[in-house]
Amino acid sequence: VSLFCSIKPPAMSTAWDQLTAHAADMSKTHLKDLLADEARTAPLSVSADKFFLDYSRQQVNPTTMELLAKLAKESGVETKRQDMLSGKKINATEGRAVLHHALRAARTDTINVDGSNVVPDVYATLDRIKDFASRVRGGQFVGATGKKLTNVVSIGIGGSFLGPLMIYDSLCLNKDCIAAADGRTLRFVANVDPNDISLALAASDPETTLVVIVSKTFTTAETMLNARTARKWLLDAFGGDESKLKHHLCAASTNLKLTAEMGIADENVFGFWDWVGGRFSTWSAVGMLPLSLQFGFEIMEKFLEGGRAMDKHFETADFDKNLPMLLGMLDVWNSTFMKIETTVVLPYSECLKSFESHIQQLDMESNGKRVKMDGSEVTYPTGMMHFGAPGTNGQHSFYQLLHQGRVANHHFMGYVKSSQPIDLAGEPVSNHDELMANFFAQPDALACGKTAEECRAEGVPDNLVGHKVFPGNRPSISLLMPEATAYTAGQLLALYEHRTAVQGWVWDINSFDQWGVELGKVLAKNVRNYFAAQRTGKADDSSFNSSTKRLLAAYASM
Repeated sequence: VSLFCSIKPPAMSTAWDQLTAHAADMSKTHLKDLLADEARTAPLSVSADKFFLDYSRQQVNPTTMELLAKLAKESGVETKRQDMLSGKKINATEGRAVLHHALRAARTDTINVDGSNVVPDVYATLDRIKDFASRVRGGQFVGATGKKLTNVVSIGIGGSFLGPLMIYDSLCLNKDCIAAADGRTLRFVANVDPNDISLALAASDPETTLVVIVSKTFTTAETMLNARTARKWLLDAFGGDESKLKHHLCAASTNLKLTAEMGIADENVFGFWDWVGGRFSTWSAVGMLPLSLQFGFEIMEKFLEGGRAMDKHFETADFDKNLPMLLGMLDVWNSTFMKIETTVVLPYSECLKSFESHIQQLDMESNGKRVKMDGSEVTYPTGMMHFGAPGTNGQHSFYQLLHQGRVANHHFMGYVKSSQPIDLAGEPVSNHDELMANFFAQPDALACGKTAEECRAEGVPDNLVGHKVFPGNRPSISLLMPEATAYTAGQLLALYEHRTAVQGWVWDINSFDQWGVELGKVLAKNVRNYFAAQRTGKADDSSFNSSTKRLLAAYASM
């Protein structure tokens, strides 16, 4: 119980204190007993725009939800939400607005920053992307030898990679998207490991390849080294003729000087803005450019529409019907009050195989913070560790730990309809129903578990009873979506973006900066300089600690 009493609220909050005491009480109530109470269970689901969220397997009751709503109000979540949506500079440490939602706004919307409506600028870029993608796909913009550019290699890292990859994987098995992408390929390169770009280029023909370089400043170390590697690959193919590069290079960037030095024509550079954080930038040229080249702009417009619909839902729905609000507050409950450190993302769809990786960055980079907005240290847990894998793969990998090891919070999600349905003659169920049988079963297994008495009733020998007991009491949410389309991909991504923001607002942290990634970059630069000096025999390792010196020596000697 002392653990539950060790936290202090970010501000004066009656609900915070009440939730602290309430968590100690709820920890004594097993989920199996909570699920047996239909009066409690029935209200703990909500439907919005064909998304169905069931959170009855969370360790909550009506009192919990009332207190979480109260905490959201006392934390100013509604005010902070409106501040974000209206363009106020809520990213205080960088002095910026947070306007990824503006990237999916309607053309007629008005969202002002410093007195200027940003929506026309957004659509000016989208219109250029639409025109460029149409000309590439239609064969009006061709490669240096006149061949149609049917292969795209998109180079970027972090938010310039994970979000676009997640959307690509979500759509690549959709039948409309398959038809739109007929004869085309899209490959992503992120890792500076030379194996990554080597694999992408080995599968590509320079004459039919368009390289998209994604870096706002055009200085991201890993991205630019990969970009220079791709540039050399093109030059080697075209006899060193730099005039050919403009036919095979384009960029999502704001640095026209450096893009020009790379050989990219200004008209093939598509910008975005400092009010877009990398992990929120899929809606910008970062994602819209390579994905429109693959699937066509018309399909990607549906992606924007799905995100816009979730924005409207987030802005207008009441707390008890608001999907992002509920997800965000339930995860605050689990992390801060129930002391659960991990959320496991479990999509029962191969289309969402990259979803967890993107949400891992979205949540952990946003909310893995040690200080509050005023710079003082937090005295309560913020953020959660995220990992996961598609079902049923994960069941044969790490579910053992989930069921009988550490306690985690679980996010199950799946589609009602498969993108590629298969129903074999003679089989009792379709392939998709076989998958979804596990989707429905696993949350109950995690929640209810299996007692020693139930094991003995099944005839389990006494020496194995302990091994076959499942403690249960592992919380989860289940999210059902209609099918994998561009529209639902937009809804899902926007849902989790807003969930992340809600958590940060309650914790009084800045979910929109990422100072924690800086130190490692600086130290890597020092090592890079050391490697460069080694080539001239002037390397000096005196600035490194003894452990690093030994590692560097081993690296050099092997």
